[in-house]
Amino acid sequence: MYNIIIIFVCLLLGLLLQKVKRFPTNAYKLFNHIVIYFCLPSLALFFIPKIQLDSHLLYPIAVSWIGFTTSILFFSFLGWKLKWSRKLTGCMIMTAGFSNTSFLGFPIIQALYGEEGLKMAILVDQPGTFVVLSTLGVFIATYYSTGSANGLQIIKKILFFPPFIAFLLACFMNVFHYDFHEFIQFSLQKVGSIMTPLAMLSVGLQLQFDKKSKHFKFLRLGLLYKLILTPALIYLLYVVILNQHSTMIKVSVMEAAMAPMISSSIIASSYGLKPRLCSMMIGFGIPLSFITLIFWGLLMRFI
Repeated sequence: MYNIIIIFVCLLLGLLLQKVKRFPTNAYKLFNHIVIYFCLPSLALFFIPKIQLDSHLLYPIAVSWIGFTTSILFFSFLGWKLKWSRKLTGCMIMTAGFSNTSFLGFPIIQALYGEEGLKMAILVDQPGTFVVLSTLGVFIATYYSTGSANGLQIIKKILFFPPFIAFLLACFMNVFHYDFHEFIQFSLQKVGSIMTPLAMLSVGLQLQFDKKSKHFKFLRLGLLYKLILTPALIYLLYVVILNQHSTMIKVSVMEAAMAPMISSSIIASSYGLKPRLCSMMIGFGIPLSFITLIFWGLLMRFI
């Protein structure tokens, strides 16, 4: 519950700071850089070395891979069909393709399914969402932000992207069963914990409520995919086709139904992929998701 309160308080604070004339209008860029260069690497180095993988846990881990891969196919097709710009297509993929599986997901899943559900949610988030974001997500953001599909340029940007470097280091640490000293772990956790307040301040500073904005039709489409179609896909695949009905499956569907991910939107914004639309996906998506989550939560009672 604390995470949810922080999200709305910082979002509101960002909106209020827009009205302060002396407050720098481009302060959100500084917040984005802190999130990308410090918070995300810290979270990777704190969590990934602790993950214990098991073949039975592929269901929750696969949620983010399925959701983001489908997002690439869905919005790439629409972008081609409707002649969208590269940056618009990239923005839709990045913002609609990732769920907020930790900062929203963890408290909601814990409230619904207790500590056992929280363990499953961590698997959706860390080897799932965070790994997809650090690899395929970075590739997509780089690919759609450049004017051409220069393979060498894309690879270079990915390899020198701080969260990806931290991800690789964390993976080596996991393989060799090594973790940092407790003091360093504590420091990493604290640096990572400021990500949500800074990210939501950034969103609030950029969020506009212009009813005539051309972004609203894309916002509706992105949120339809994120809040309705993605969890429906996971439900169809896991429950209807594979006939699975465990708590693990319920958590997987609920995590797929969470609002758009803050981190992926910040990365998309920093790469110039329609920053204002990125902010709208977060600013409108989070409140709206509490309504759609009620539907999915009730549906999970029947499986």
